[in-house]
Formats: sequence, C-alpha cells, structure tokens
Amino acid sequence: MWRLLVPGLKLKRFLALIALGFMALGVAMGLSAWIEPYLFPFWRRPVLEMILFVVGTVLVVGGFWGLWRSINEVLGSDKWAGLLYSRRQLARGPHIAALGGGTGMPSVLRGLKHYTSNLTAIVTVADDGGSSGRLRGDLGMLPPGDIRNCMVALADTEPLMEQLFQHRFQAGELKGHSFGNLFLAAMEQASGDFVTALRESSRVLAVRGTVLPATLEHVTLHATLVTGAHVEGESAIGHSTDRIERIWMDPPDATPLREAVEAIVAADMVVLGPGSLYTSILPNLLIPAIADAIRQSKGIRVYVANIMTQPGETANFSVRDHLKAIEDHVGPGLIDVVLVNNEKVPERLLQKYRREGADQVAFQGEESLVTGQPVVIYDNLLLADGVVRHDPDKLAPALLRVLLKFRPKWAEGRLIDALWLENRLRERHQPRWDGHMPGKSKRN
Repeated sequence: MWRLLVPGLKLKRFLALIALGFMALGVAMGLSAWIEPYLFPFWRRPVLEMILFVVGTVLVVGGFWGLWRSINEVLGSDKWAGLLYSRRQLARGPHIAALGGGTGMPSVLRGLKHYTSNLTAIVTVADDGGSSGRLRGDLGMLPPGDIRNCMVALADTEPLMEQLFQHRFQAGELKGHSFGNLFLAAMEQASGDFVTALRESSRVLAVRGTVLPATLEHVTLHATLVTGAHVEGESAIGHSTDRIERIWMDPPDATPLREAVEAIVAADMVVLGPGSLYTSILPNLLIPAIADAIRQSKGIRVYVANIMTQPGETANFSVRDHLKAIEDHVGPGLIDVVLVNNEKVPERLLQKYRREGADQVAFQGEESLVTGQPVVIYDNLLLADGVVRHDPDKLAPALLRVLLKFRPKWAEGRLIDALWLENRLRERHQPRWDGHMPGKSKRN
C-alpha cells in the first residue's frame, strides 16, 4: 500500500483531480440547495453555480480519463475493466463439477467458462498411450494429456499461448510429445508434486476454474471382451474391435483426490460426459468414493450423451445402451437428466464415420431408459465442421437451462446472479424435455 504514495506512478495526480472535481460539484449543489441567499447576491449565485459545475465536471472527467490512460499504459491493454467485471461476475456463478477425459470434456469446459468460473474439471488418469503413456513410463508421473486439454479449454489467454501448449513435436527424440505435457512434467519436478504443478500451470494459462486428477494413484484399466479375451490398458481397450463386456480398474479402491470429492458434493450441477464411455467416463466412476460423492451431491446430475458411437467400444449403442453400461458398472441412481443431441449429422460426414465403423447414437423413443427414470432433454448440440462433436456454444446454455429448470435453489439469496445468468441465456432457443421431473426428492 505504501508504494502507491511513491511519486511518479501517475495515479495520485489524477485521483486528486477527481477529488477536487467532486468537491466543486458538491459546492455547486450546496449553493443551490442549502446556502442562504444573503451570502451571495441573487444574480451571482446561478453564475457561480454554473462555473463550479462546469469546472467540477471537467476535473472529474479529465481525472478519470488520465487515470484510465495511465493504467492502460502499464497493462498494455484497455480490456482490463471488462475483464475485471467479467471475473467478478463469473465468480458468482453456479458451482459445476465436470467428470470425464479425452476430447469430449473440453467441449463442456470451453462453453461453461463464459458463464461461471466456479468450475472443477475432474479428469481420468488411466491414459497409457501416446505422449502421456511415454511420460508416465519414463518419469513415473500421472498422464498429463487429458489434463492439459482441459486446462487449455479453461484458459483465458492469448491464442499464441494455447497454440504453444498444444504444439506437438514432429521429429527427433521429442517426436509425438506436446509442449504442454513436457511443461507439466517440468513443473511437477520443479514444484515437487503434481497438484502444485497443476495449480502453478493454471496461473500461467489464466485458467477459469480448477483442473484436478481423479486420483493421484497410478491406475490401470482392464477389460473383458464379449469374446472372453482380456485387454489391459486404456489405449488397448480403446482400439479393441470387439464389444466390451466389462471393465475394472487396478487398484479397485483407488483413493480419490480430496478436493475432487469436495467439489462434487458441493456442486450445483455434476456433469458426466461427453466422452468415450469405457475409457473416459467409467474410469472416474470406478473409483468408489467418487461414485458415492455423486450420489451424495444435492446438485442436478446430468449425463451428456455422445453424438457418435465408437468402433468396437460402443458399436451400435443407443443412449439406452450407454446408460445401462453405467448402471451395470456402478449401480442405479447416479443420473437425473440425460442431455441428448437431436440434430441429424450431415449425410456426407455420416458416410465417412460409417466407413470407420461408427454411426450416430440412436436417440428416438428413449423416454424410459433405466431404473430411476431420468429426464431426457433433447436439444441441437451438434457441431459438424469436418468432425462431429458437441458445440460448446450450444452445450453450455443447454446445461445451464437444465440447472435453472430443475435446481432453482442454487440462486436463493443471489437474485442478481440468477437474473444475470438468465439474461445470458435468453436469446437461446428453448429445449424440449419429455415431461417428468427428476426423481431425486426421495433421496434428498
């Protein structure tokens, strides 16, 4: 605080001008309302009031203008005021915990970060392929790939920084590694632990929210195929051409990160998916304490259904099949709302996916899905720009409309926050749901 009194900051002079300006305006108002007429001749009072009003206005406007230019000169940008307002408002948004991994989860985060900064991304750490697998084997660290993607999705940085973290080396000993993965590896060694490395890296990227691993233990994913074959490792399971009968994790009782469990229990909304069913969604749910935390959460629990099936892993799966697989592995009562895309994938892209063994996930007639009867909400969530994926700018409003519809209590005592959020969503079209409410009242 004392540094603000040091000469040469080009702040105090403008603050003094603003103060003098308000004093002049105050005197002008006092002459008009409170000072007795005999102190000044009647004909002089209006002239003096006008002079003081003009001088005061000029001083206030000039002081604010000089202060604005001085701050912009130091920060190198005039966007700080909007950023300050945005950060303050976003910090009052709903608390949302998103679980998953792969390429689907960033779609959720990239859209939601424009509505709230109270985001916690809980990322699976079962990956053992590519750059993540190599770093996991060479350095004994947790696989950083999915975590890096989530951090970049939540980042509020210049495009160059995002390109830097996603840059993948094409030759030499570093071939296949992304700079972001190497950065996290170096940060872990410098800071001493992986969670601290994530926290410091989030500062570099100006991440809106928090990214956490589901567990700090090194876990391995196993699967039994319908053929009876056993497959070990997430990358091998994802490339299997046969349907998966069951998956499990070693160790089966991995300890979750405490911050992750607390974020789930305290969340206004818990989001599962989109993402690979057996290699991104279920690995988090296979940690018993995380599944229990989701059941204990009083927030609305939403599953975002995949738009496309995956060859082998979920070939010919419908929305019903996805939810049944989740129920078979972790039990019923985990999901309140299912968010389903109802936009048809363009035929040219559909043919491309079909040649690779994938197809659009069937969604018609899914009103009664599994035990517990979750609400099914249909909306246009499609982004088809060469590949089929969820559009972050459609998915985030759809999720927040679910929150406002089914969990309005999150805004109790925060009317301004709720109105602000509703105004942000007002221009979006309304979704269609199947007419019954989530059956959470018995549990709560």
